[in-house]
Amino acid sequence: MTAPSLGKDLVGLEPLSSEQIQLILDTAEPFKEVSERAIKKVPALRGKTIVNLFFEASTRTRISFEFAEKRLSADTVNVAAAGSSVSKGETLVDTAKNLEAMRIDMVVIRHGASGAAQFLGQRIRSNVINAGDGKHEHPTQGLLDMLTLRDRFKRIKGLKIAICGDILHSRVARSNIWGLTKLGAEVGVCGPASLLPRNVEDLGVTILPRIEDAIQWADALNILRLQLERMEGGFFPSLREYNRVFGVTERSADPAPRSHESRRRNRQRRRGRTPQRDPAAGHERRRGTYGRAVSAGRWISGLGSFGS
Repeated sequence: MTAPSLGKDLVGLEPLSSEQIQLILDTAEPFKEVSERAIKKVPALRGKTIVNLFFEASTRTRISFEFAEKRLSADTVNVAAAGSSVSKGETLVDTAKNLEAMRIDMVVIRHGASGAAQFLGQRIRSNVINAGDGKHEHPTQGLLDMLTLRDRFKRIKGLKIAICGDILHSRVARSNIWGLTKLGAEVGVCGPASLLPRNVEDLGVTILPRIEDAIQWADALNILRLQLERMEGGFFPSLREYNRVFGVTERSADPAPRSHESRRRNRQRRRGRTPQRDPAAGHERRRGTYGRAVSAGRWISGLGSFGS
């Protein structure tokens, strides 16, 4: 059987088939072992030059890509919009074409406009990897979440995954919904109605009205932070009220009575602090998968050599 082609760019999980997503996860799996070596480097991308073009502030995503690129032996160049000619009026395409003239092989882009990665990929020959574009998608984050779930449960098909929090502004939520449903998982969303996209049920998800419902329904929770920087109005009365109704607290994580099965529920933690999580709820090392997801992210980030 011929392996599925991945194409030139990775701009989202929506256009990918289940076979293509499965191929990426299967390819990432053996690279995790590299982190345990004394010399954490393999020659997979030796001779390739990758530009990390970030038009938005980022710490974890940018560092994950840079770690992955260097451990796969690529040459990397980091470009931040604030310190580039973009601040003087140069367009996105002008910047990319100027970089491409230097014979680069790939651009990793984070941009505030939805569709920016696809727009760029259609205009340059180099591979383009989407590191987050507006409210559209964040495919590598979605892939590492799926890799973490598969590592924990040994499967994705048949799992019930509840995505909780600010679904409306989250590009990660969209990538998770597309990817998980394509691999056969059931996906639920939980959050205030004001933070759910209009007609979100059309994406094939179950709407869970309260966090207690999500905990009882799901095999794992994917907890999103509140994206306050993207909010322009009052989406909820207060952080205290939000935390009371939708926060994963000690009270909501251990409601009584609970079945033996529900006590086995796991939470997959979203990076970053948020009033949705109470540190006292479900001890991090015992129940959460934060560290495992961060580790997996380096290898998903490094597998963007599509078409090479």
